Amino acid sequence: MHLENLVLDAVEPQRLGRFWEAVVGGTPLTDEPDAYETRLEIADGPVLDLCFQRVPEPPAEPLRLHLDLLGGSRQPEEVERILALGATHLDIGQGDVPWVVLADPEGNPFCVMEERTVYADTGPIAALPLDSSDPARDAEFWGWLTGWTPAPGVAPYSLRHPSRRGPLLELCPEPAAKRGGKNRLHLDVRLDPGDDGNAVAAGILSRGGRELHPAWGDLPWRVFQDPSGNELCVLPAR
Repeated sequence: MHLENLVLDAVEPQRLGRFWEAVVGGTPLTDEPDAYETRLEIADGPVLDLCFQRVPEPPAEPLRLHLDLLGGSRQPEEVERILALGATHLDIGQGDVPWVVLADPEGNPFCVMEERTVYADTGPIAALPLDSSDPARDAEFWGWLTGWTPAPGVAPYSLRHPSRRGPLLELCPEPAAKRGGKNRLHLDVRLDPGDDGNAVAAGILSRGGRELHPAWGDLPWRVFQDPSGNELCVLPAR
């Protein structure tokens, strides 16, 4: 199995997808009325697709997963570049912090980070902070699911692709328990040839996750939650 997609709900997938494509320097993959996809390739590291799927109205639930962008020594210039692409400054009560909080064109918060040695070789996305009710437990869960391994970071537990390149997946103590709504940003894992989907499903359940059965019709993938209630999809092998 491997982590393949970052999936973001969008009222206007093309608008939001093209914004993020310009932000991270992605390569367009899919441009359909209800979906836009762009690919981020990290040299000698992971390949991640950013997928934007249409929803009828803006999500209201707080973000439990967001993007931290690489700023580093060029943080001010990077902030100005992203503002020129359509982002806006955002106050979420962060106070006096060394990172800059912005909102994308649909109001989703993200951060442009200051210089941190743990962000060497991440590419444009420095980290993927994910809310967790038990970071140690969820780090073990996501490490098993993605093949990513523990790495130095600023969160209680961080994982990274075995190449030690690309973003960190940071398991962060949740500020509040998961509410009923679906995460507007979630992760997709792809089965590799030879993986047994039923065995993977059993492994998710045995590690504290659960399978969901949304009324979305006949889907080729399966929908789950991690032990903290964060949604994820398991896609069939190609």
